[in-house]
Formats: sequence, structure tokens, C-alpha cells
Amino acid sequence: MQTTSPPTPPWYRQVSRTQWKSFFAAWIGYVLDGFDFVLITLVLTEISDEFGLSTVQAASLISGAFITRWLGGAVLGAIGDRYGRKLSMVLSILLYSVGTFACGFAWNYHSLFAARLAIGMGMAGEYSASATYVMESWPAALRSRASGFLISGFSVGSVLAAQVYDWVVPSLGWRWMFYLGLIPIAIALWMRRALPEAEEWTESVAEKGAKPNPFRPLFVTRGRATVNTVLVVVATVSLFLVFTPGGAGMVPVLSVVAGLSLAAFAVQLGGKRGWALYLSMIVTLFFAFLYSWPIQALLPTYLKTELGYSTGQVTDVLYFAGFGTMAGCWAAGFLGDRIGAKKAYALTLLASLAFVYPVFAVQNNLLLLGILLFLLQATSFGISGLLPRYIGGHFPTASRGAALGFTYNVGALGGAVAPVLGAHLASGMDLGQALAVLTFAGTVIVVVLVGFDVPARLNRLTDPDSTPDHLAVVTAEKPVRADR
Repeated sequence: MQTTSPPTPPWYRQVSRTQWKSFFAAWIGYVLDGFDFVLITLVLTEISDEFGLSTVQAASLISGAFITRWLGGAVLGAIGDRYGRKLSMVLSILLYSVGTFACGFAWNYHSLFAARLAIGMGMAGEYSASATYVMESWPAALRSRASGFLISGFSVGSVLAAQVYDWVVPSLGWRWMFYLGLIPIAIALWMRRALPEAEEWTESVAEKGAKPNPFRPLFVTRGRATVNTVLVVVATVSLFLVFTPGGAGMVPVLSVVAGLSLAAFAVQLGGKRGWALYLSMIVTLFFAFLYSWPIQALLPTYLKTELGYSTGQVTDVLYFAGFGTMAGCWAAGFLGDRIGAKKAYALTLLASLAFVYPVFAVQNNLLLLGILLFLLQATSFGISGLLPRYIGGHFPTASRGAALGFTYNVGALGGAVAPVLGAHLASGMDLGQALAVLTFAGTVIVVVLVGFDVPARLNRLTDPDSTPDHLAVVTAEKPVRADR
């Protein structure tokens, strides 16, 4: 007698009510991320006028949040690996709130820059904690969707920031944008107060009584601990000088010093078998930020200064961009679950190249510019919704938080370089042309690195037995090796 299996429920019914609640508690953190980043780009001209800043100084306020991201991502990610994803999420949002509140009370360039450093650390921890939390809570077959939907919060935040800017700044001034940013932070903390712990972390770490310490390789001996403590200071000071006027004339040397310091951490954290993966993942992510963040950082400035758009017109264009990114993140989730995150990422990025130069060729047609920007952001920045899924699959649960937090946020320095590099290139060409060149070149490099699966290929050279995709594994993972 032939029996038929029950029909498979729709994907959204495969996610439990508790898993949806966990998702939204994490998602609102990404809304804050998008709100803050677009907020600083929107009020950059007002801040520059009040504090008398140069173009490079103003761009460095965007870069400031990236300088401490590598440290915040690694530390808060390691806390998540050892004590649970939920604690890391709460600590991240608290640090974020301190920085946001301080921005509203800044009295000069230096005080605002210091507040941006605090925001950078909280932002980094938010990314690694929330991404690992949601993906480890959702079913394995839906984790690309979890990743894409989660990152869509960034674009929601950017759209909200644009609308709030239009309402608030003309009447109350730029500081109130930061004060109002505390409202969603309070909501996020309230939603996270009673969350369950991530299921996969609970099964793989907590229930086994494990106490993973991803930083153990950095402190195995007193001598190594001393050297690495010095390296933390060297890397942070070097990055600070690179992205502020204080390092004028020494940027190439300081950049090399910072790069070598961070590479030393990557090699040690990766160990004998994983160092190639850590380094290649950082390079891939660096270029991922370099292609996507010139437009994110300097688009409002381009629209105001070169196209002469009014505040309302800038807001309209940013709506197109924000909704394009949101649609791209959603589409990325479905496409990633269907054909695989790596293939979806590379193919969609390749398609985005068709829209880069047309976006900056439009001058006086706001509707056409908006449509082209929607398509560019959907295929370019939107597909970055797959990044948490792409990165997280390379690392086991016991070290995923620290590994994702460190590699992603060191790579995020590409986002710090992008606006400064764009501003410097604009001194020799139009700002629009400079943004187009950076976006196009960076996209091509990422297509090659992701499309040919370079990080995983290099990892197999040093670790032939590596698991192809840890997030696709639903059974308990093998013990983490001591040299990893």
C-alpha cells in the first residue's frame, strides 16, 4: 500500500514563533546600525559648517566608527562564544547607546570623533552577536533567508533616518537626530530582556559545559601576551592617525603598520590550520566594503554639492536607495537558499556592474536616478545581506562569534578607507566619477574572490579536513582543535 508523505509547510511556518521573536529582537539592532550610519552622512554638511571642518575631516567622522570595530567585534564576539549570544547582544547595544548619546552632546570635532569610536565598537559587536544568534536559532535550510532578512534592517534604518532628517534637522538642528536615536535603542533592550539562547550554541557549547576561549592563542605565554597587548595599542593608534589629520604625511607607513599588526592577530587566531582562511576572508571583506561604502558614505554629499539637490530631493533619492537595498537583501535570502550563498553573491554582484556608471551619468532626472540607484543598491549592497551566512559557514560554533566579529570588522576597514579615498580622488576628478571608479573596481575584485571561492580553497591547503559549511551541519560538531 502506497503512502504519501505530508506536504511540506511554507517556509515561514517552518520558523517557530520563538524563532521569529528572536529574529525581530536582533533585526532592530540592524535598524539602529542603518539609522546611525546614514544619520552621520546626512548631517555631515551641518556638522562641518558648525565646527568648520574640511572635507577630509568630515569624511573621517564616518571612518571613525570603523577604527575600533575590529576590537569591538573580536571582544564582544568572544564573549558570545564563551557566555552566550544573548549577553553579547545586550552589551553591544548598551555600548552603542552610550556613543549615540555622546554624539548629541559633542562640542567639537575631537569629542564627536571619540563618540564615533564608541559607536564603532558597539556596532561591531551588534553585527557579530545578532548575526550568529539568528542563524544559530533558525533552521539550517533557511539560514540564507535569516541572513538576508536580518541585514535588511540596515536599509530600513537608513530610510527612517532620511525621513527623520527631513522632519527634524530644519527645525531642531542636527543634534536631535542623535537624541531621537535613543528611542529604538530602548526598544531593542526591552525586546531582548527575555530572549532564549541560540539553539545551536546551546547544544554545541553550553550543554557540553564547554568554555571556549577564542583568544587563547594570543595569551599562551607571558611573552606572547605582552607582545599582543602592545600590538593592540599599535594597531589602534596607527588607525587613529591614518583616519585623522594627525597622521598627515605618514599615512602609507601607518597603514602598513596597522595592517601588519592585524594580520599578526589573524595568523595567531587562525592557528596552523586556519590562518590562511582568516587572512583571505579579511581581504575579501575589505574589498566588499570598498565597493559598497563609497556610495553609502558620500552619496548625500554628492547629491548636495555636485547635483545641487535640496534636502527634500536628497531624502527622495535615499528612499530609492534604501528600498533597493531592502529588496536586494530579501531577494538574496531566497536566492542564497536556492542556489547557495557563494554563487548567489557572485552572480548578483556581476549583474550590478551594469548600473554603476549610469547612476553617475544622470544629472537632472530625479526619477531616473532613483530607479537606477534602486537597481544598483539591490544587486550591489543588497546582496551583502548574505555576508553573515557566507562568513559564518566557514567557522565552527565554538569560535564563530569571535571569528566572524574579527574578520568582518577588520575587513570593514575598507569602509573606513572608502569615504576618505573617495574624497581624495575627488580632488583630481568629479566626486561622482571617483565614486563610480571605486565601486566598479571593488565589485570586480569581490566577484573573483567569492565566485572562485578563494577563502575556502586556501583553507583546504592548510586544513584538508575542514568542514565545507558549518552552518549546513545540523548534527553536533566535532571538538574544536587546540591549534585552531
